[in-house]
Amino acid sequence: MASAPAIDEKTQCYHCGEVCFSENIKVADKFFCCEGCKLVYQVLNQNDLCEYYNLNENPGITQRIKVRKDKFAFLDDESIQSKLISFRNDKEVHATFYLPQMHCSSCLYLLENLHKLDHGIISSKVNFTRKEATIVFAAGRISFRQVAELLTGIGYEPYISLNDLSQKRPAVNKGLIYRLGVAGFCFGNIMLMSFPEYFGIDASETGLRTIFRGLNFLLAIPVFLYSAYPFYESSWKSLKHRFLNIDAPIALAIIITFIRSTWEVISGSGGGYFDSMTGIVFFMLAGRILQDKTYRQLSFERDYTSYFPVAVSVLKEDREVTVTLPSIKPGDTLLIHNEELIPADGILTKGKAFIDYSFVTGESIPVSKDTGELVYAGGKQTGGNIEILVVKEVAQSYLTSLWSRDEFKKEGNKQVSFVHVLSRWFTYIVFSIAFSAALYWKLHDPSHIWPAVTAIFIIACPCALLLSNTFTNGNILRILGRNHFYLRSAQTIESLAGITHVVFDKTGTLTSNLEQDINYEGEPLTELQKLKIATLANCSTHPLSRLLAKKFYGAAKGGTVEAFKEKAGEGIEGYVGDEIVKIGSMKFVTGKTDHSPGTAVFVSFDNKLSGCFRFSNHYREGSPKLLKELRKKYSLSVLSGDNESEKANLRMLFGERATLLFYQKPESKLAYIKKLQSKGEKVMMIGDGLNDAGALKQSNAGIALSEQSNNFTPASDAIIDARRLTDLGKFIRLCRANKRIIEASFILSIVYNIIGLFFAVQGHLSPLIAAILMPSSSLTILLITFGSSSLIARKMKL
Repeated sequence: MASAPAIDEKTQCYHCGEVCFSENIKVADKFFCCEGCKLVYQVLNQNDLCEYYNLNENPGITQRIKVRKDKFAFLDDESIQSKLISFRNDKEVHATFYLPQMHCSSCLYLLENLHKLDHGIISSKVNFTRKEATIVFAAGRISFRQVAELLTGIGYEPYISLNDLSQKRPAVNKGLIYRLGVAGFCFGNIMLMSFPEYFGIDASETGLRTIFRGLNFLLAIPVFLYSAYPFYESSWKSLKHRFLNIDAPIALAIIITFIRSTWEVISGSGGGYFDSMTGIVFFMLAGRILQDKTYRQLSFERDYTSYFPVAVSVLKEDREVTVTLPSIKPGDTLLIHNEELIPADGILTKGKAFIDYSFVTGESIPVSKDTGELVYAGGKQTGGNIEILVVKEVAQSYLTSLWSRDEFKKEGNKQVSFVHVLSRWFTYIVFSIAFSAALYWKLHDPSHIWPAVTAIFIIACPCALLLSNTFTNGNILRILGRNHFYLRSAQTIESLAGITHVVFDKTGTLTSNLEQDINYEGEPLTELQKLKIATLANCSTHPLSRLLAKKFYGAAKGGTVEAFKEKAGEGIEGYVGDEIVKIGSMKFVTGKTDHSPGTAVFVSFDNKLSGCFRFSNHYREGSPKLLKELRKKYSLSVLSGDNESEKANLRMLFGERATLLFYQKPESKLAYIKKLQSKGEKVMMIGDGLNDAGALKQSNAGIALSEQSNNFTPASDAIIDARRLTDLGKFIRLCRANKRIIEASFILSIVYNIIGLFFAVQGHLSPLIAAILMPSSSLTILLITFGSSSLIARKMKL
């Protein structure tokens, strides 16, 4: 039996904001919900870090659920450390930790001041988008394990998965940035030394013109050979596959411009067009970097190893030993603690299991398992400690075999950007004009063939189309990222713009895993009884009990929990004030069996049944408005691994034309997506769990929904914050506007090309005209793309 302190009136925890049920846990005039939150406050206060609380109200993470003492013992293993540490010498160690609890500016402040909490920490740098902290600590003063425990102690428990051991994080590719720097330097200096050419200043007598032209030639060489290399590489790969992408005509224009300019400088007939060539390369690289930088912040390729922990507790000779997951073999006995993942299929040998499979199967209600029953990998134990006898290795479990199936590999869904199609036709037209010009001048004046043909390729380069595409996409990606909607690539923008059918998962997507709707059935409860229920429920670690405690937050003063006893997975009873209160299953409370559908928690006072609380799915705020908007333009479907208990609610939300399917297994969801695509539908799938992984991969646009509490999202084309799901309609409209902006800017670039071609086909293209057309075209494109996309986003209030 255990005891609980007295109850106070409604008070929020100063650290995390949760309800306080005791008047004894406080420091000065500040109340805390548990000793853990109080301890974190005292640590921050002692180290002058209480500015943490001034940046945001109640910014902390609740410390009610304690992390067991030896959870990070596996980090003492040198073989594991070597795979997680990015740099180490005799003086310092560098390591990056994924901290999913990071959520506000207070978190940034605290995590970047870790050196004040422990002098062994040298520095810490936070990447808020990736929710990562790169920490540098002194070797010998603090260990890798102690750093993880320090983070856990202040509420930021590092999430270290099996995937972190299997592969090293790829280094950031800075090649494009270096190429951009070279192009920018050369472009600026070539423009500076070309002013005599622009204004027709005769500097031949002093020899300066020859020197300037020679320097321009030398400066153009690194741009031609180094900075422009990505365009040559991309063009060559596309031609090998007999496909003409947008980089091919651009690469051709760069080569022809360089060759003609070199010939002019060597022959002394002119200064060439090195400024145009280097400027084009510079602007195109800038647009490509802007586009790439936005979506490379997150990992979109994930498998089950990102979901599994690095190590687990194994019982050997009655001792608890930490063993890495790959070392687990059939016959081992695993000790699974509260809120820990089951990593392998096995038989329950001890304890009462209450397993949450929602992330794997889509079932919204935890499953109860008794001794002797089979449990599958991927579920999370929500009750007390249990022991499992492993029957299959991790690599052979149901979950991993499901992931490895051939049918879960994306097929027949490669999309080609409309920009490449435009570029292809544009290139055909340019070649036709060049051929016609060459034929004309061959008949009239052969000396004009070379100047005319090369000028056509220089002027008619489709760089404006590429600039409009990259800069618009980059700005759209930036706007969406600012609104917590992260796309894998710019191609995803086009995929979203072209969808015709939207498919939703139910559990964890339309509904929240953090909340449930609770309805009471039975004799009316007094305010005192409500608080007694909340007080007893607060002593339990079961998720349904915590929801009950939250429901009655703010009730009037009640009694004291003198003692309580909890039976894992069944219920809790205790003396609250002058009564014996029981909450739990019907069998636990009354000894009888409950045959009614759904999930219910029964309550009794002094062994007299008062009623029950029925739990149902809580649909996210704004879901009705979103679905009403989507069903006007798209066909809708729901694929749920759960039962049909929510069918009536879903029908009301989705309308009569929507398809509602229940009891859907992962392979069933995948088959449904393929069926829609075979009918010509462009499908967008929104899901959150491993059971959605195959469908997300196969869909034209797969969106993984991420809740703050989730450590994992399956492989997808995009990741959306659960709080912004209701803005999905706006995001799709913005992506559709993207295509119209690119088309408009392309039309404008055609106007510039026509003006330039007018001079080019005559064989007369002065350096001044070329110098004016190139930057004016590029700057106009930038103004249109940034201005239009930003204006549309502002109108949508994004």
